[in-house]
Formats: sequence, C-alpha cells, structure tokens
Amino acid sequence: MYAAVVHSFGSPPRYDTFETPVPRGPHEVVVEVLAAALHPRVRSGADGSHYSSGGALPMVPGVDGVGRTEDGELLYFVALDDTVGTMAERAVVDRRRAVPLPGDADPVAVAAAMNPGMSSWVALRRRTDFAPGAHVLVLGATGNAGQLAMRIARHLGAGRVVAAGRDPERLAALPALGADEVVSLRGTPEEVAGRLAASAADVDVVIDYLWGEVTERALPALLTARADRSRPLRWIEVGSMSGTELTLPSALLRKANLTLLGSGQGSVSTADIVAELPALAKEITSGTLPVHPVPVPLAEVERAWNTATGPGERIVLVR
Repeated sequence: MYAAVVHSFGSPPRYDTFETPVPRGPHEVVVEVLAAALHPRVRSGADGSHYSSGGALPMVPGVDGVGRTEDGELLYFVALDDTVGTMAERAVVDRRRAVPLPGDADPVAVAAAMNPGMSSWVALRRRTDFAPGAHVLVLGATGNAGQLAMRIARHLGAGRVVAAGRDPERLAALPALGADEVVSLRGTPEEVAGRLAASAADVDVVIDYLWGEVTERALPALLTARADRSRPLRWIEVGSMSGTELTLPSALLRKANLTLLGSGQGSVSTADIVAELPALAKEITSGTLPVHPVPVPLAEVERAWNTATGPGERIVLVR
C-alpha cells in the first residue's frame, strides 16, 4: 500500500510504499482510511519527540482517522499503539477503539476535530470534577485545540471562559466563538502576569496547552491574586507548546489550594478515552463543534507537512 512514511526523524514523511497491515485478533478489521488529520500529536510522533515514541524507523505516523470497512461501515478509530499509523491507504482497527458514524457524516470534518477536541473533552470529563457554572481559563486558546476547548467548556456548562493566547488576529476572533474575555500573552512578563491576574485570578480550572515559561509566569500571577486562596484550582496540563519544563517554587503549593495534573496517554486509561469518543463524535457530527478542515491528498504529504494554516483550520490527509 501507499502511505506517509518517516525515514528520518529530521525530515517530513514522504509518499512511499509500506507493507499493508493485517488483523491479528478477533476484534480487528482492516479499513480503507478516508481521512487522517495532521495535528501536533502526529507531528511529535513523526519527529520522535513524543514521550510514547519507540524510536523505530521507518514508520507511518497518525494516531486516529476515519475509515470504511469492507461492509461499508463508517468508523472513527484510535490507532493501536503497536501497529502502523493512520496516514496510509489502509489501517488495522480494533473495534473496541472505534466509534460507528452516521452514513452521511463528513469523514474529513470528523477527522479534523476529534483529536484536538478530545484533549479538552477528556480533561474536563475524566481528570477533574467539572461542575456546571465553573470558570475556565484556556492557555493557548488561539490554537485549534484551544479554540475547541473554549467551545467544549461552554458546552459542558462553564459559567465563564477566559481565553489567553499570543496571536492577535486569532485572539480578536475568540469572543465570537464563546470567550467571555481574552488575554494577550504578548508583552513583558510583568505585563502578561498583570493581565492574567486581572482577568483569571478566580477561575476554577485551567486547561493548559502551553506550559514552559508561560505557565511559569501564569501560576504565581493567578495564585497570588486569588481572592480566596483556599478555593480549589485544578490546573490541567494538556500540551507543551511553550516548553516542556518550568521552575515551580515550593511556596506556590503551600500558599494556595492548587492541584497540578496532566491529561493524556497514561494519565487517562485507553478504556476511559474510548468511553468518551461516542459523545464527542455525536457533538461533532451534529455541528455543535464546528471545524475548518483543509483536505490534502495523501500523495502530497510532504507539501502538507510544511503548509501554514489559518485560524481554526486543520490539515487532513485524504485519499
């Protein structure tokens, strides 16, 4: 079969032949892959930097997709951890990690939205006791996953959503997408800390796609400014677009009721992630969580890898 094949972690995948995967157990079937999205999790797997990477080459990237079985059934599926990725003409699907889709569902839209939407959906549903009316701060709200996180928080009952990001054009569009207030992360550390303290000091949950130096500034700013420091704050780390490490003064853990936790493979079981897929897929296929996919033929994967996208857009490789 043809697939996007990574031959070197320092280079984009290229369109090449790869051995067609075969089912290994009673729950597995082969599907024709119709759509597989190019998102940060896929990029980190393709360059070997993701914490789950085994380092073996050549490899086919892609962790999820939409495919059709030989019987014509349309499925959204999460790839098995030890098999060929989804950016290929064929993929093996474990039906226990798949969700049937309506026959008229748009495979490209579903592929574009499920992974970025899953990050905040699972974080709010599985990593914290999220209560209707809670106030939420999204750090990194100008990215695709961050924009969906705002919508998902609102859909799940958030009473107030604060969106923080760097891109001024994308930031300006967020109130129309559901943000009650936006915070620019541009400027000096003191300026950014002041804005965050003024707008988000009393939130209940932070969904953090940035980490690194941004979070290193945001944590003390929010905790110091909280009106009631004994009020619980759940800080959920989902991504690390601004860095993988930070310095955390011990006093921050004593001066406020702060819980730091992550949401991702390992911190959430595969069974729990899969259990959330049907509800999220339903919201996407119904149009509740709109996305803007940019379909690109699988054969043009090298070009797609370096193609810039606009606000809210997601590249999806298609047949």
